Amino acid sequence: MAEEEQFLVPSDVYLKSGIHIGTKFKTKYMERFIYKTRPDGLSVLNLQKINERIIIAISFLAQYAPDEILVVSRRENGWRPVKLFGKLTGAKVFAGRYPPGILTNPRLDNFIEAKVLLVTDAWPDRNAIEDAMKMGIPIIALCDTNNQSNKIDLVVPLNNKGKKSLGLFFWLLTTGYMKARGMIKDEKEIKYKLDDFAEE
Repeated sequence: MAEEEQFLVPSDVYLKSGIHIGTKFKTKYMERFIYKTRPDGLSVLNLQKINERIIIAISFLAQYAPDEILVVSRRENGWRPVKLFGKLTGAKVFAGRYPPGILTNPRLDNFIEAKVLLVTDAWPDRNAIEDAMKMGIPIIALCDTNNQSNKIDLVVPLNNKGKKSLGLFFWLLTTGYMKARGMIKDEKEIKYKLDDFAEE
């Protein structure tokens, strides 16, 4: 299968993580990423498009030095993989409730300067998105079928609620980013495996 060759990981790895399983609610913004709706009403995201967008996100982020990147995750299932991404790449991360102003107000103790923002979910992370918009910095957001994506520069469609799917995304992002920046030659150099990103 020629399609398989372009996948970052074999399709069964994607499928096992549930990265393609959406919600019962879908917005018009996300329709183009949806492959089908299952009999139980859950929307299923298109694996090709998920894979394509992850590749785009990696090459886009790779244009930025680690200290120019801020990753925000209000959603608890994203905390472990987000922190591991930060630890391994040197990117700035914010796991937990993001108080407005961190990107915009230099007088705050926890002020963060960044040139690009990645959020794990456009809805709970909307404070960070508002700040990034004020600062005019590009926004990448992981969007499920129920997300609005009108303020996002790059939408990465995937299940942004599951531990395994967030773990897989951040593992791919970490290894892809580090390779693209010349920090590693291949993922064997990283002492953390895919499971470390997804497990408790």
